[in-house]
Amino acid sequence: MTDTLWYTRCPVPTASGLAHSLGWLGETAQRSGLTFGVLQDAGPELAGFHFDHGLPGLVREGGNVPALAARAAGSPTRLIGLTWIDESQAILVGPDSPVATPADLAGLRIGIPAWAQDQARSFPRAMALHGFAGALRLGGLTLADVTVVELAVERDPQVRTDVQQRARRVTWGAEELLRGEVDAIYVKGARAQEVAAEHGLRVAVDLDATDTKRLRVNNGTPRPITVHQQLLDTRPEVVIDFLAQSLRAADWAADNLDGVRAVLQRETLSGPEGVVAAYGDGFHRGLHPGLDDERLELLGVQKQFLYTHGFLAADFDLESWVAPEPLARARELVAAGRAAA
Repeated sequence: MTDTLWYTRCPVPTASGLAHSLGWLGETAQRSGLTFGVLQDAGPELAGFHFDHGLPGLVREGGNVPALAARAAGSPTRLIGLTWIDESQAILVGPDSPVATPADLAGLRIGIPAWAQDQARSFPRAMALHGFAGALRLGGLTLADVTVVELAVERDPQVRTDVQQRARRVTWGAEELLRGEVDAIYVKGARAQEVAAEHGLRVAVDLDATDTKRLRVNNGTPRPITVHQQLLDTRPEVVIDFLAQSLRAADWAADNLDGVRAVLQRETLSGPEGVVAAYGDGFHRGLHPGLDDERLELLGVQKQFLYTHGFLAADFDLESWVAPEPLARARELVAAGRAAA
């Protein structure tokens, strides 16, 4: 049995990230007689569990590529929630590029991050491939209609806060695009918006503009909340309270746009302009996790894409990965609290 509630997240909008910032996840651990630890603040010997989820006591809310890759490799995890927050996915081209529509991507050199040291850590490659696949499909094209140019990446990316603050690299390929080594790159998020503005890069395809959610499926859409099986088995009340705190944080966020943006600037290592450009002014009302059929279906789309392109060690049954009971119970607790208030 674990004596620590461990938490890890990606630098993106999440209800659990807000709950952590507000001190509520620490309260959950304290009420349960557990120590509270965050992998972003841990040493390198622990931070790697962000990718393989092999640490008992760990709850993770982050990109689906590492979560799916870990499960496919046999990691004992369960899926307890999904969120969907559009975060400004786009295909960028140089300032003088004539590309203006998805169909114009035909024949271009597209920048795709190289493989990292394993499948889970290769999430930048998976993101770019799926982003380009969606953009090309909008123009009636496929990946066979472009030339892939591999981009150098950090083979062992770090989630520790001190490392991320030094690197601040979330826009793979911007330098190569500016040097003319590639014709187009995939980007997403607040920092990418800032990089594009700083260098005059143009949006050739705005993936967020399409109404078809399937074409916006990627590492963060949908974004899973996963828990180590041992924690769920031995301390289910901790998992339920974690989710309840996340739901309360999502309620808080719905009426506190400025407060959410302030947290996001810290989480994404971006300025206020980048956060506004990436997430707009309505995202804060949609942070509540769920396990509805649509989100599960879209996660299945991502799983199939990752398996097809070599990012999963094996296929697996998505339905059996889901543990719906903790979220259902958390919703009951939060609703009861609202009624009492």
